[in-house]
Amino acid sequence: MDTEMNIEQIKIDKKVRILFMGTPEFAVPVLEGLIENYDVRAVITQPDRVNGRNGQVTFSPVKKCANDHTILVLQPEKLSEALDEIYALKPTLIVTCAYGNLIPNELLFLPEYGCINVHASLLPKYRGGAPIHRAVMQGEQTTGITIMHMNSKLDQGDIIVQREISIGENDTASIVHDKLKILGRDLLLEILPSIIDKTAPRIPQNHEEATFAFTIKKEDEKIDFSKTKYVIHNQVRGLNAWPGAYAVLKGKRMKVWATRLSDAYYPNKVDGTICNLYSDGIGVKVGNGEIVLTEIQVEGKPKMKASDYLNGIQNKEDLIGDIFE
Repeated sequence: MDTEMNIEQIKIDKKVRILFMGTPEFAVPVLEGLIENYDVRAVITQPDRVNGRNGQVTFSPVKKCANDHTILVLQPEKLSEALDEIYALKPTLIVTCAYGNLIPNELLFLPEYGCINVHASLLPKYRGGAPIHRAVMQGEQTTGITIMHMNSKLDQGDIIVQREISIGENDTASIVHDKLKILGRDLLLEILPSIIDKTAPRIPQNHEEATFAFTIKKEDEKIDFSKTKYVIHNQVRGLNAWPGAYAVLKGKRMKVWATRLSDAYYPNKVDGTICNLYSDGIGVKVGNGEIVLTEIQVEGKPKMKASDYLNGIQNKEDLIGDIFE
């Protein structure tokens, strides 16, 4: 009897024609989960891009995943350019995850089971394109996944379900990203049956509590050593593994990939001054004490432990007193 029920469930699931929209690595586990359990008719992802340095064409991780499963891929610059193709697919459910564009109103009401989004925050906090980066940069201790009904506004639709995870004090955005991409897949698959039978909850967001996760800009990457050690530590964690925080020493850019907090305090030193060299890194005066740079990348060099960098300098003590710009 259980076998018959399972077969019947598969038959029901295969009647659901899914159109998936996503672009980065974060969306790949979600797409793979849908492919394993449902009928994904097509994938829409961002157009291929030309790498400015070497001229090579690169395409999104979602496109690679779709190609590996021989699923149709559409790559319009704007969704309005692909409406005919989308209508022809007759999707009964649209699922988006980190796609990168808003969905036109005419598509929101097209599928029988609606348009569902997998978002990497506990909405209404961190609406927008960089929720993981911003949560870590703000020193949040928790974040999570929200599965939501989409509407015409950015990340403002009714919530179906949320699930929370903790953020450790040394967790990077990369670590949180890898946890959330799996949670996003699992939570979506868990809630999809209720979406299909139209019993999924609709919980309105409290818009007064909304915060925004604006896309990372170049000015977000430069370390300001007048800030507190906590702000700088969170900035470095939040920009690891991309794009990386940086400082400038003796005219050369130094990426900072990891730091640790220190209890040292130098009230008479200028912010940004190298005040101490430790076995694991470089101690720098900041607004409320000292932060230790433990993993760095000097311009033109590979990423390395700061201890290895110091061991490669003949007169490393000469660094003490130098000031980061």
